[in-house]
Amino acid sequence: MKLNVVKIGGNVIDNSENLHRFLKDFAALDGFKILVHGGGKAATQLSATLGIETKMVDGRRITDIESLRVVTMVYAGLINKNIVAALQAVGCNAIGLTGADGNFIVAKKRPVKTIDYGFVGDIDETSINPANIAKLLEAGFVPVFSAITHDGAGQLLNTNADTIASALAVALAKLYDTTLIYCFEKKGVLKDIDDETSLITDIDPITYEDLKKQNIIAGGMLPKLDNAFRAIASGVTSVIIGQADELGHLKHNKTFGTRLSTGI
Repeated sequence: MKLNVVKIGGNVIDNSENLHRFLKDFAALDGFKILVHGGGKAATQLSATLGIETKMVDGRRITDIESLRVVTMVYAGLINKNIVAALQAVGCNAIGLTGADGNFIVAKKRPVKTIDYGFVGDIDETSINPANIAKLLEAGFVPVFSAITHDGAGQLLNTNADTIASALAVALAKLYDTTLIYCFEKKGVLKDIDDETSLITDIDPITYEDLKKQNIIAGGMLPKLDNAFRAIASGVTSVIIGQADELGHLKHNKTFGTRLSTGI
């Protein structure tokens, strides 16, 4: 059985028209599917309204106790339930979840090294309970995971949504033919970040090493692709990185974005 694990970025969430179009395309995907989302700008906006300072280091949120309350309300509450309601409206029987629900994802609080990130959870594929998630899928539900996990001892943790999606795909690849899909605002991996026509359609590990040596792929795309190839090495069939607007191509057996695979 095929499974698509799809992660949407904050830019999709922040635009209601784009989000609803994306959710229609997601709902139409064949086979089992899981959606993973973060929070977009809403958590930052609510923090400002409540007078809570948003602290970021290298693009990562410092999650103190007040910030954790906000991101839990926004990610696991407002955004998650709006997405679930929108999916129900298009005939997709979604169920909104955190990692604490069903004990699906157990994280470890990030240890303090040079920076104290606060209540941030780190996970890997061993954090996931694939058997319990499979029960939901087999029962006809479509899980929608927010970027909130728990430590198994009563503490909620803010966790990177990209990492959650990758860990879910790796854990469930043992049970299903799994594709991991990252949907964001770009067409995919580009040779020139400012030129949407410079899309690289296929990357295997050898091509990836060449692109890195040529400095064509650098910066923020490197950790995303490193995680993607680790997922493939751990049993995920392929990884697609592409524009949310083009997810519907899969329904019609058309490719979109950049597909990462073993190359075999």
